[in-house]
Amino acid sequence: MIRRLLLAFALLVFAAGAQAHKASDSYLQIDANDKTLALRWDIALRDLDVALGLDANDDGSLTWGEVKAAWPRIQAYALPRLAIAGCALHVDSTALERRNDGAYAVMLMSSSCVLAQAPVIAYSLLREVDPTHRGIVKVTRPGQPMALTMLTPSDVAMPASTPPEPAHETAGFVREGVRHILTGYDHVLFLLCLLLPSVMRRTPEGWRSVDKLSQAVWPVVGIVSAFTVAHSITLALAATQVVSLAPAFIEPAIAVTIILAALDNVWPVFPVRRVVVTFCFGLIHGFGFAGVLAELNLPTAAFAWALLQFNVGLELGQLAVVVSVTALLFLLRHRPRYRGLVIRGGSFAAMLVGVLWLIERTANVSILPM
Repeated sequence: MIRRLLLAFALLVFAAGAQAHKASDSYLQIDANDKTLALRWDIALRDLDVALGLDANDDGSLTWGEVKAAWPRIQAYALPRLAIAGCALHVDSTALERRNDGAYAVMLMSSSCVLAQAPVIAYSLLREVDPTHRGIVKVTRPGQPMALTMLTPSDVAMPASTPPEPAHETAGFVREGVRHILTGYDHVLFLLCLLLPSVMRRTPEGWRSVDKLSQAVWPVVGIVSAFTVAHSITLALAATQVVSLAPAFIEPAIAVTIILAALDNVWPVFPVRRVVVTFCFGLIHGFGFAGVLAELNLPTAAFAWALLQFNVGLELGQLAVVVSVTALLFLLRHRPRYRGLVIRGGSFAAMLVGVLWLIERTANVSILPM
């Protein structure tokens, strides 16, 4: 049983691959007036590369020449996968824009239609290659409050939600927060590194298993609370662009936190309590969550509400991971090989993945499978 647990853990961390923490999102801004409609659609080049193979020479990086040559293919692929009922969309211009989480292909479109009500949108971008993809839409119409919604890649047309439908809007950003933590494999792996020794106590003679569940739960509560407070602080700072750190720094730094947290399970390296270390590392992880909300350019009130919903989703997803993993580890804690296989073996596996992610993110190469 315990060998199966370690095998499942190893498969989890290696299956994470290069999609370490950035979920697949595109951003649509629909601005309607009394006569026309304008739409801006931002799609990440990394997602288009997966769908279309934009990297012509397969060297692991996209050049302006490769993207420029691929623009006809990008439009031919994307345009049939977006439709607004009653509106014929025309591409007016295209551009590239570098954002905090990478480069995006931008299409500026227009239509002569009039939106008398919330637009009905059919959206299927990346449906065949990434069912977890989401389109995040902001709609503004004359005399109406701004509307936000999440679009999943399906063939079914759906209306963009408006504030009179708060349940739909709230569920969308809460779900997005849950999705970002559960598909943010580097954040999950960091939590797993912290949880592996949670049902043990380090003594001068080595690791000893706890007798009661409460002895494991309360330290876990402290660690998770520290992580939550820390990443909430930097999530808010980064999403409001009060503090902005480049992904070229944040992504390798997140990989380093995994390596150090796993290393501390095997050889103690921190002179302070783990809750302090978790808080400091949580500040770094918070920057990795900020991309979705930072790109929407929302008014202050709408942003605050969306940020609250998104953070609630993050905590719900985190809670699901922590509760299930802690319960399983508690059941296995008395197994004779728990210390060797789960703590040491799991920590070494996490360190290896962290090192590979660090190499990928600093050298801009692909090592782990997509």
